[in-house]
Amino acid sequence: MRLMAVDVGNTRLKWALFDRLAPGSSPLAQGAVFLEHIDGLAEGDWRALPEPAPTALIGSNVAGDAVRRRVEEQMELWDLSPRWIVPSSSAAGITNGYDHPTRLGADRWVALVGAASHARQRGWEGPVLVVMVGTAVTIDALDARGHFLGGLILPGHGIMLRALESGTAGLRVPTGEVRNFPTNTSDALTSGGTYAITGAIARQHRALHQHTGQAPLTIMTGGAGWKVAPALGVPHELIDGLIFDGLLALHAANGAA
Repeated sequence: MRLMAVDVGNTRLKWALFDRLAPGSSPLAQGAVFLEHIDGLAEGDWRALPEPAPTALIGSNVAGDAVRRRVEEQMELWDLSPRWIVPSSSAAGITNGYDHPTRLGADRWVALVGAASHARQRGWEGPVLVVMVGTAVTIDALDARGHFLGGLILPGHGIMLRALESGTAGLRVPTGEVRNFPTNTSDALTSGGTYAITGAIARQHRALHQHTGQAPLTIMTGGAGWKVAPALGVPHELIDGLIFDGLLALHAANGAA
C-alpha cells in the first residue's frame, strides 16, 4: 500500500507519500505549496511521483470547504476518494475532552494523536503538551491516560505583527531579533511576539505539571516552530512531521477517527 497524507493549513498545503504506515516513518516523497498554488499539483509535483500510484488518501483540512474541493480536484489524478479526518469523541487511544468534540480543529486532533504515538514509541507514560506554531498557535494538554484536557489558541507571529501595524500609525518595520532588552522597534516586535508565545507555553507546562503531578513531555511542531523553539525555556522536542504521524496513526486505527 502507498498512502498519500495531506495537511491543509491556513497558509500552505503539505503532503507526504508513504509506503511504511507506522508513525515516525520517513516519506518516499514530500512537499508543500501555498494555498494559491494548489491547482497545479496534479500536473506538477504529484504527476512526477514515482510509481506505483497511491492506493489510499487521508487528510486534515482547516482551510474550509472551498479549499477542500480544490484539493479533491487535484486528487482525481489517482481516481481515489480521500478520507478527511473529523474529530470525534475518541480515536487511536485518545479521548476528546472538548465540550463539543467535533468542533475541535482537525489539525489539533491529528497532532494530539501523533504526539501520543511518539510518546508511546519512546515508552513515555506521563502527560504530553502539544504545541503547534503556525498562522495560529495552539497549546494542547494530554494527561497520562491519553485524555485531551483542553488547550489554548493564540495568534502567531504574523497575525500579531499585522494587528500592530493596522492599529499603530507609522509602524512598518522589518522582522528583528529576539533579545532580552530590545533597543529598536524591529527587535521589540519580534521579541514581544516570541515571548508572548513562549510565555503561554510555559504557563500551560506549569498548569499541566500541577494538574497531573508530573512534568509533561513537550512536543512542538508547525512551520514557525523553529522560530520559537530557541526562546522556549522548558525542555521540548521539535518534530516537523507530527501531523503526518497523526494521520498515519489514524489510518492504522482503521477508521477510528
